[in-house]
Amino acid sequence: MPTKNNKKAPAAAAGRTPEAESALKELFVDELKDIYWAEKHLASALPKMIKGATSEDLKQTITNHLEETKNHVTRLESIFASVGEKAAAKKCLAMDGLLKEATELLSDTNKGTEVRDVAIISAAQKVEHYEIASYGTLRTLAGTLGFSEAQSLLDETLAEEKNADSLLTQVAENYINEAAASEME
Repeated sequence: MPTKNNKKAPAAAAGRTPEAESALKELFVDELKDIYWAEKHLASALPKMIKGATSEDLKQTITNHLEETKNHVTRLESIFASVGEKAAAKKCLAMDGLLKEATELLSDTNKGTEVRDVAIISAAQKVEHYEIASYGTLRTLAGTLGFSEAQSLLDETLAEEKNADSLLTQVAENYINEAAASEME
């Protein structure tokens, strides 16, 4: 089965049937729709986290990731096109839940405190870990299906998600966690 990239998918070599290949592509596209919804909604939620943060380092880290997230949306649109599909979103229940939890963490912590910053980092890292799992799976599926362009683009996004997670950990470990531990209620 030729792909948009003019490369044959490895189905025949691996002994997969066209039906199995079609079902796998359907799952791949469904998962793309899921993460597309997730990224679009994350882009609208991150400004609330930025506004709620106290630490300038945390604000800047999330601001930088907001710009990356906007690029992820555009990149996903390119991925859809590269596999011959129209970009479409399907509600991502996992991201919806993670963003609701982030909102709850913000409302459960006091403004202007380091504890709130710890809560924001916690919520943001949960989101990053979900995205890392999603993009890792999608990258692998793209490779299996022979979608080399999509695989490359997904790998780029996966690296950015891992970096965002690492930067959040650095901000937490550099001082926010310790400051929160010594903060008076």
